[in-house]
Amino acid sequence: MPSIVLASELRSILGVSSSLYNDAYLEQIIDTSENIILPMLVTFSSPVRAVKLEENVAFFYTTTIHEFTEGQSVVIAGCGSPFNGTRTVTADEIGEYVFTAAITNADILEKNVIPAGTATLTGASTYVGNANVKSAVLVIAVEVFQARTAAGGQIEGIDFTVSPFRLGRSLFNKCALLLGPYLDTETMVG
Repeated sequence: MPSIVLASELRSILGVSSSLYNDAYLEQIIDTSENIILPMLVTFSSPVRAVKLEENVAFFYTTTIHEFTEGQSVVIAGCGSPFNGTRTVTADEIGEYVFTAAITNADILEKNVIPAGTATLTGASTYVGNANVKSAVLVIAVEVFQARTAAGGQIEGIDFTVSPFRLGRSLFNKCALLLGPYLDTETMVG
């Protein structure tokens, strides 16, 4: 479900009617756009490589240095039951690559999480109301819409010239300046 741009906003920008493109169709395009933009932004998220539970204390082992501190709410996903959910970081053990949370359950031996789960600070990845991020999502959404509706992903201009495929590598460059202050530099590979 889109959170940064509404279907009605995209519909207005595209100038299309609801009888031609319903909300579900436009929301799918917005979801695609948000799924492209949001992972590039600072989210204070770490992959979880292993978990264990001892005496109602859950241990989460991360592959990268996490930014979590005692008392913060962290959303755990992809780690299975009973680990998944919103958890409050406890002071039982906090290190660069490990943090704990209270979970009432029988003990579970340490196990690897394959593929890695995620631990994300709640609220940190919410860019709702941020004009730059909203504009970037709209740029991508318009490009995705055009790629879907134009034959072969190409648009023909009024002078009958065909423009190149719209979802090319340079698409990110259209948004780079908008997102600059919010990009997560730790996710970039040199």
